[in-house]
Amino acid sequence: MISRRAFAMAAPALLSRAEPAASKLKVAIFSKHLQFLHGEELARGAADLGFDGVDLTVRKGGHVEPERVRQDLPPLVKIIRDHGLETPMITAGIIDADSPQAEDILKAMADLGIRNYRWGDLRLAADQPLAIQLERMKPRVAKLAALNARYGACAMYHTHSGLGLVGASIWDLYILLKDFDPGAVAVNYDIGHATVEGGLAGWINSFRITGQYLRGIAVKDFLWEKDARGNWQPQWKPLGEGMVRFPQFFGMVAQAGFAGPLQLHFEYPLGGANDGRATLTMPREQVFGAMKQDLTKLRGYLAQANL
Repeated sequence: MISRRAFAMAAPALLSRAEPAASKLKVAIFSKHLQFLHGEELARGAADLGFDGVDLTVRKGGHVEPERVRQDLPPLVKIIRDHGLETPMITAGIIDADSPQAEDILKAMADLGIRNYRWGDLRLAADQPLAIQLERMKPRVAKLAALNARYGACAMYHTHSGLGLVGASIWDLYILLKDFDPGAVAVNYDIGHATVEGGLAGWINSFRITGQYLRGIAVKDFLWEKDARGNWQPQWKPLGEGMVRFPQFFGMVAQAGFAGPLQLHFEYPLGGANDGRATLTMPREQVFGAMKQDLTKLRGYLAQANL
């Protein structure tokens, strides 16, 4: 845990990172949605769709298995970069510093110059006070922050929606992270999940409280719909067909001086691509068409905000 004095000394570097980027925001595809493609096909597919980069899954069942990260990540990253794409981040199955292969993953990232990785899945018990649980988690965060600092990495906690999930309200992440270096542990803000949790103004406040810990942004859209039992449930939708207020959100993103990584997700029914399946149940052309449509929509929102 860093002191307030150390944090103040680090402020100039943090402020410089928060300044608007000289170039426009680049968009990466979450490789979970291209799990049916591998190697050259993966890189070519992402490039042909028009993405700027790939957020690679380095987790069980992903494009790179954690046990083989040192052997398999370097050649895959080379292929992706050879196709003119960036690898701004990876999505790892890391919960804390004691997660299996955590250090191997960070070593491989450092060797490849990959700075950011997605982190998460801390849980809250219903029968214990939340504040006490968050305090008990801080030593785990401190240990992960120290490990990240050793390898020049930043863990971006991905925000989901739902009961018992740390990061659902996002205010809990402020409490959990506020005494740590945002260069080592930060937030991957999912605007879709944030709107599920706070559709009217809650997402606005949760975005604001993220502050200096905003490191990444994940994009998706949804609507509330009734399921077969008549219960209201969030249902993922193509961009622009849901409740997320993208023009307002990206206006706030521009004011925050966000520089990426920005990731586009496809969680609505898409022949299995939405679930990360290796085999599709609809033609690839139809899947790619939907992805291109969402990417075009996203670039329109970004242009409108001058991002």
